[in-house]
Amino acid sequence: MTETIGTKRFESAEILCVGTELLLGDIVNTNAAYLSRELAALGISVYRQTVVGDNPERLSKALSDAFQKADLVITSGGLGPTYDDLTKETVAAYFGRRLVLHEESLERCRAYFARTNRVMPENNVKQAMLPEGATVFPNDYGTAPAVAVSDAETGKTVVMLPGPPRELEPIFRERVKPYLLMRSGDTLLSKNIHLFGIGESQAEVYVRDLMKESVNPTLAPYCQTGEVRFRVTARAESEAAASEMCDTMIDRVLATELGDYVYGIDVDTLENAAVQLLRERELTVAVAESLTGGMIGERLASVAGASSVFLGGCITYCNEMKVALLGVSQETIARHTEISTECAREMAVGALRRLGSDIAVSATGIAGPGGGTEEHPVGTVYLGIAMRTKGTDGGDVISSSVRRLSLSPMRDRAYIRTVAASNAIELVLRAAENGHVE
Repeated sequence: MTETIGTKRFESAEILCVGTELLLGDIVNTNAAYLSRELAALGISVYRQTVVGDNPERLSKALSDAFQKADLVITSGGLGPTYDDLTKETVAAYFGRRLVLHEESLERCRAYFARTNRVMPENNVKQAMLPEGATVFPNDYGTAPAVAVSDAETGKTVVMLPGPPRELEPIFRERVKPYLLMRSGDTLLSKNIHLFGIGESQAEVYVRDLMKESVNPTLAPYCQTGEVRFRVTARAESEAAASEMCDTMIDRVLATELGDYVYGIDVDTLENAAVQLLRERELTVAVAESLTGGMIGERLASVAGASSVFLGGCITYCNEMKVALLGVSQETIARHTEISTECAREMAVGALRRLGSDIAVSATGIAGPGGGTEEHPVGTVYLGIAMRTKGTDGGDVISSSVRRLSLSPMRDRAYIRTVAASNAIELVLRAAENGHVE
């Protein structure tokens, strides 16, 4: 069951996600974001994303509306075996096609159940009933195949994908993407410049002229929690040409004052950048955490390959543990309190010595909502960074410094802890980058 692919290339697309649970907020719609990125990389512009419930009349209306401007509609969801999964039925009716049994899909579905020693329920046969003349993309990750239906005269096409991201993403990447490549136009490629330690408004000031003059490639800022990201997007006849255009723009950005705040290009996160650099420099890191409660360590450990550089850490939420596990002086806490430069420094040095790492970072402070004082209001954070280097005599030299953050007490507890952890990881990154602490 394969139809002839038209020669008219896809210029624009709409993403149509189906499911009442999306409208109710029970499930976060990550599929639309994934598909938008993938279509942009193919040079197919996405003009709109739409969500409709499990209602055939509304879905049919959404299809009609989408095809007023788009020549490609990609749906997600509604391909399951239950009575309310009606995407195939609605799309088939829209194109005037009847549903017919696709034997190969039925056998694959039965085999899927057999692999887990289960008998396939009869209602799963519904998933093998596909629009006549459709292009079928086998699903190696679930029971519902992806399906493409096109109008022979207009070239208007619907590609139907299963809803679960664990199925949608690989089936799109492995099966649907090659199909779309045969009818896509220019390549649209994006690269991301990641910055830390500067706000979006100030960052925009440094590159405002570049943003105004840039049409292809474009330069656009995006604000994240405690960070800023600039996306550079170029359109060209090939991926190589688009990549070169992006690199030229990135070099221009790095040449501005903004370059001092850049921690990586397409590194995704601070922790990715830090672990990657630690591995390159063959350095190890340990953590000592109080207010972050393990968040710094968790973020480092979330990166694949972190085991080669991340030795571990201590969560010393109470003062007794700061003394017992990290060797913080009781006199330091009595004189300066645990919310202090002195405590943060001793925590970092203690972690460095006791875990034997090259670098150690600490975090102590007040995340709120209570506990603040006039001297140390909620949002006060001290971050210690310590590093072991070799002296001229070949012996170990430990240097350390402390960064104080004064975050807004109007921010919630989660924000303060997240930004504290991000700053701690950035300190690790800069220490590895510079070979010393500042």
